[in-house]
Amino acid sequence: MITQSSQAPEQNDWQEFKPLFGGGKIKICDTLRAVTPFGGLSVFIEFLGRIGLVEQLASQAPYQPKSGNHYDPGQILVGFILSVIVGAQRFAHTNQLRADRALHALLGMKRFPSDDTILNYFRRFSQAEVERFWRPMWRWLISRLPQLEKGFSLDLDSTIFSRHGAQQQGAARGYNPRRPGRLSHHPLLAVLAEANFVLHSWLRSGNAGASQGAAQFLSEALSLLGDQHRIRCVRADSGFYGDHFLSFLEERALPYIVVARLTSYLKSRLYQVSQWQAIDKIYCVTEFHFKLWNWKTERRFVVVREEVQTNKAAVGRKLLDLPGYVFRVFVTNRPDSPLEIWRDYNGRATVECRIDELKNELAADHFCLRSFFATESAFLAVVFGFNLLGEFQRAVDPTLKTYKQPATLRFEVFTCGAILGRSGHHLILHMSKNWGGYSSRKPFFNSLLHWPPPTSPKFDPSIKNAA
Repeated sequence: MITQSSQAPEQNDWQEFKPLFGGGKIKICDTLRAVTPFGGLSVFIEFLGRIGLVEQLASQAPYQPKSGNHYDPGQILVGFILSVIVGAQRFAHTNQLRADRALHALLGMKRFPSDDTILNYFRRFSQAEVERFWRPMWRWLISRLPQLEKGFSLDLDSTIFSRHGAQQQGAARGYNPRRPGRLSHHPLLAVLAEANFVLHSWLRSGNAGASQGAAQFLSEALSLLGDQHRIRCVRADSGFYGDHFLSFLEERALPYIVVARLTSYLKSRLYQVSQWQAIDKIYCVTEFHFKLWNWKTERRFVVVREEVQTNKAAVGRKLLDLPGYVFRVFVTNRPDSPLEIWRDYNGRATVECRIDELKNELAADHFCLRSFFATESAFLAVVFGFNLLGEFQRAVDPTLKTYKQPATLRFEVFTCGAILGRSGHHLILHMSKNWGGYSSRKPFFNSLLHWPPPTSPKFDPSIKNAA
């Protein structure tokens, strides 16, 4: 087909395309213009600049590159985190952003790291490097959390990362209800419920029990939090039910609500309960103090009894000698009424939502390397990106009336077709008005203008004390 010589060189090769619905034809051709589907990331990049992320990464750099053609370590980590935020689910997917020249301009990067560069970055991490680099980064983010007069609810939970193959260190057969017998890792997480913030996380071997190392894990989490924030209550499921862990909480004078495991010894005590306080026609509550045979002291138990209904799924355990009901049993050291204990624990459901977001929306379980600590570092990078998204939402909406999941932010805020242009000596990002453009994101930029500037660690007592 003969084309006009006045056409741009990239338009000399084109193909006619017929729309699926309706008539007419559309010509498809290449363009040399810098086009990006993630023009909305400009808001998030502005936020990262406002909080001083680049300076913080430079001060905590895990290594000093020696090659003259090197990538800055901070650029590699930011490149990986942004790739995950926009939807990468494999290390190979990060290569898609290497061709996004508009995004490179927004970041001020001449080139974008490849998947091999990112893999080599994480392979440098040993256990010592994980502690040396990531713990100060977490303390830096914690110092920016809002102060709550009543304190935070600290929710503990574990999850399963299924693995394929047999070369990943730490991958072992353990509890895996969805894929029994498959190798896995068994991460442990501590989440501040009110802030939607992952305070601490461990990557563990797949055969580790839910509560294995829980006391040491919680001790590290409290050390990270320091004295600048208070814990209102620790909430955990039956996987953390044990005398050693409960004694640790009591020694620290931490209020707690933990789901009790219905052992035969505890069931025998439930059968003796004769007095119940009715909440409504379906629910009743009661309480008692009881000492299990291997415990050092007796503790308070709160019981919720729910009548089984045909039109609604009941939550709890059935007892053969008490048909028609399901039971939920909590052990606690709090003096509140049984109803308040039950309602408070129901708020722990948010930790399962945060874990689902990490796995299903940020693919935290998909980035696996052969080295255990390289895998843990990649996992921590995803969690760190999740925390940055939470901090971003508090920056643009300090009251955080509506929490947006990572996938919602990706499609509503970060995804916006844009073209990079130039006016004189200035680069201009033309954002598509049909996708909301700059006008719909202008309130976010205005909020960031009033966001407090990053404080030097020399003058920030919270960071100094945490270190």
